[in-house]
Amino acid sequence: MTQTISSSFRLHNETEKAPLQFAPGEFVRVPCAIARFPLEAPFPPREWIARRYNIERWTEMPRGGHFAPAEEPQLLAEDIVRFLT
Repeated sequence: MTQTISSSFRLHNETEKAPLQFAPGEFVRVPCAIARFPLEAPFPPREWIARRYNIERWTEMPRGGHFAPAEEPQLLAEDIVRFLT
């Protein structure tokens, strides 16, 4: 439908070849928000993410999964607005 499968596969392929790695002590200071959808698996524990990212908002969503913007657009939009206001 959106003709974006090639770019999607490219992202997965590049991530497999060169996974994200942090130098010792490296930390992303920019405020981050996580919307954790229950059917998105696997998903690292909050403690692991918090080691490297400045988590300002963490939301455990009641439903949804990998395609959250299509599955639960209202939930996601409301969470983004709350983070930004």
